[in-house]
Amino acid sequence: MKSLINAAAVAALADERVDLRYKGLPAAWAGLTATEICAAAPDLFDAGPLGPVCVLSEQALSHNLATMADWCSRHGVELAPHGKTHMSPQLLARQFEAGACAVTAATISQVRTYRAFGVREVVLANELVDAAGLAWLAAELDDDADFRLICWVDSVRGVELMTSALQAASARRPVDVCVELGATGTRTGCRDDATADAVAAAALASPHLRLVGVAGYEAALGHDVSEAGAAPVREYLTWVRAVAERLAPHCEVPEMIVTAGGSTHFDLAAQVLTGPWRTILRSGAYLTNDDGLYLRTSPLTRPGAAPGGFVAAMAVWAQVCSRPEPGLALLTMGRRDVSFDQDLPVPQRLRDGSGWVDCLDGCRVVKLNDQHAFLSLSPAAEEVVEVGSWISFGVSHPCTVFDKWQLIPVLEEHGRVTELVRTFF
Repeated sequence: MKSLINAAAVAALADERVDLRYKGLPAAWAGLTATEICAAAPDLFDAGPLGPVCVLSEQALSHNLATMADWCSRHGVELAPHGKTHMSPQLLARQFEAGACAVTAATISQVRTYRAFGVREVVLANELVDAAGLAWLAAELDDDADFRLICWVDSVRGVELMTSALQAASARRPVDVCVELGATGTRTGCRDDATADAVAAAALASPHLRLVGVAGYEAALGHDVSEAGAAPVREYLTWVRAVAERLAPHCEVPEMIVTAGGSTHFDLAAQVLTGPWRTILRSGAYLTNDDGLYLRTSPLTRPGAAPGGFVAAMAVWAQVCSRPEPGLALLTMGRRDVSFDQDLPVPQRLRDGSGWVDCLDGCRVVKLNDQHAFLSLSPAAEEVVEVGSWISFGVSHPCTVFDKWQLIPVLEEHGRVTELVRTFF
């Protein structure tokens, strides 16, 4: 069986030299390759990071990969993790090694990035009506018989635009499409049965498209995991299943695809959508999980979840640069460095002479500027947090942290660097 990614292209990333494009890393690493740096297994803190710096935990990444692979196997579903979360061929290669069947992308530019590393199976979880993008895709499909891409259609007009663009590009292979279904008031997708049926009929009539399944995205309904919050999600997924059952006889492949499953309700997606077809989840944030949004909402970490679920694998380290008034510390970390779209960073540990210690209970980040974090201090922390102190922060919503870092150290449990992960945003 051919690999789903070009291992040589991924391995070649370790031969790139570290330079000033990569913020936060020790100045002494400039000019060295990732291979050279990791061969020495340096302690990142002792090497002198030019903070802030984003880090990943090797132990947590490995745990999350194995945990999700086991969960999917036990529930009879496949996984096409969303690559927009990290945009890292190295991390995607590890997801493939753990059993992922494809990578999910959100834009044709993301598809191009992963194709540059030889990725053969791609789910483009979006409509593609751009003529230039379709011309590129047609050429890519025609040049590589092993490459397969699936994208969405949700309008007859969209089908017509795709057909016209692919005809103009003299496409020899059809593009595989799923009819996308969307709940009222959410994102893309057909809103009713009549539209779904019309779009399916148009795709079937197109000489340049091949109808392969049905797609949805239940997380567009929100992240409320209470019984009341889950009810509309379950109702939506039940509709997706009903449409899949109706369209199954018309699909143009031997095994239909039914796909949904973000990072909050993938348990419901598996429960409702598993059937006589390939059920593919598209969760992405499981790889790092977090200390905010997904800690609260992931099926494997939310309150009441069984022990042994995902663990947070990402943190940002920053240094206290000012103590301008009682109860307040300013740190060298801001909106350019850490996510703030769901929750503010979570202070976790402080670095003292013996290493990282837990002493920040009651402290919280109350505001972020572009390059500063405002940390409100508890009375106990008031005595230990001083100018020069280093603090590690958990994050919420890893998708909007990864895009701020182009090269991220991966650390083993003692803080030594085992890998430098390259991202392509």
